[in-house]
Amino acid sequence: MRSLFRRRNDLVKDMRQIKSYIKMQLLYYGIEIPPEYDNDHWSHNFRYWLDDLKFEYDTGTEVLRSRMRSFRFIDQEFRDVSTLLRRHTKTHFKHDYMLLRSIPGIGPIVASGILSELGDLRRFKNIKHLAGYVGLAPGIYQSGDTLRHTGVSMRAHRLIRSYFIEASWQAIRTDPVMQEYYRKHQGKNVKSIIVKVARKLLSRTLAVIKTGIPYEIGIVE
Repeated sequence: MRSLFRRRNDLVKDMRQIKSYIKMQLLYYGIEIPPEYDNDHWSHNFRYWLDDLKFEYDTGTEVLRSRMRSFRFIDQEFRDVSTLLRRHTKTHFKHDYMLLRSIPGIGPIVASGILSELGDLRRFKNIKHLAGYVGLAPGIYQSGDTLRHTGVSMRAHRLIRSYFIEASWQAIRTDPVMQEYYRKHQGKNVKSIIVKVARKLLSRTLAVIKTGIPYEIGIVE
């Protein structure tokens, strides 16, 4: 399952790259993307708009056609691998998957990633142990009698940490408790705040797995 999750992550990178190539070609030829299409979500209408583009030279048009074929291939692979990952997780780890899905911000892919990369969370003694493994524990610098925190530890499971950071933004939008926690820290550095939210989300993740009780908004801290 870990290989499947990482294959999906590779396809995410491939998708970003081919989108970048297409946008660079439009920029090279001085073609502006219509405002309604200028976002990260490439709708079917935007794809049709790209298909209909014609350049001064046929070679430019053929290059775009080739890149669009690559884009569609990667997009289909991405969808197929994502479907396989969700299906495998629900088939073999349904109980833990449903516990994780009860947490606002933890979607199907994040839940699958947690189970793929971290395995059975019950093996972690406490949140400090888990946070240190993921990379959401504060780093500490000590010299003689001097002791100070240096932000997030450099030792990390970078892939899962990035997914928890991303999930935290979703949690802020969907969970009133997280919203209040975020507002309480507003005015500070945004990156440090979202790391605090991610650690809180990680704590909830460990709690639902350890207790076997689904998360309830506004009740479980």
